[in-house]
Amino acid sequence: MAVSAAYIEDVVLVDRCIGGEQAAARDLFRRHRARVHASLFRVLGGNRDMDDLMQETFLQVFQSLPQWRAEASLATWIDRIAVRVAYRWLRRRGPAPPPLELFDDDAVVPASLGGVRRQLARDGVRRLYAALDQVTPAARIAFTLHEIDGRSVAEVAELTGATVTATKVRLWRARRQLDAVKAGDPVLRELLDGTGGAA
Repeated sequence: MAVSAAYIEDVVLVDRCIGGEQAAARDLFRRHRARVHASLFRVLGGNRDMDDLMQETFLQVFQSLPQWRAEASLATWIDRIAVRVAYRWLRRRGPAPPPLELFDDDAVVPASLGGVRRQLARDGVRRLYAALDQVTPAARIAFTLHEIDGRSVAEVAELTGATVTATKVRLWRARRQLDAVKAGDPVLRELLDGTGGAA
């Protein structure tokens, strides 16, 4: 079995981090910071706790590095930790929606959209995350990883530690709840279906 250069690089980097090299720890953080932030944002939307969640994720990453067995890529392993952090945050937070003004519109709404279309897209994203607040944490994470982050069902199952069947059930539940909301919300329907408000 061929071993990729990226795999060897990850192994060496982890060994250096475990050995206490501060430069290696900074390098690992820099390499994965944007990815972790994007994963947390796609699952949780904008919220005041993002900096704390980033810090919690990386604290767990560094504390758990000796347990990384290199069976999955380092990036996938870090993604799993970020998903667990997001899940715990959703469970602790309960049903209260995040303040909508904290959404980083440029992260989810293409700058190429202009005028009214861009405003409708922003409003749709806000409504989507408000609707996702009514979905269970497990179903929300499955939905956002699959539908927003574009991961396969098998990948979502791996990241969440669930079976493929359980992941499909969670996706179905999330879609069913979102379908109920979008039925009465043309802006959300436009975002999810691209229907222009048609049923």
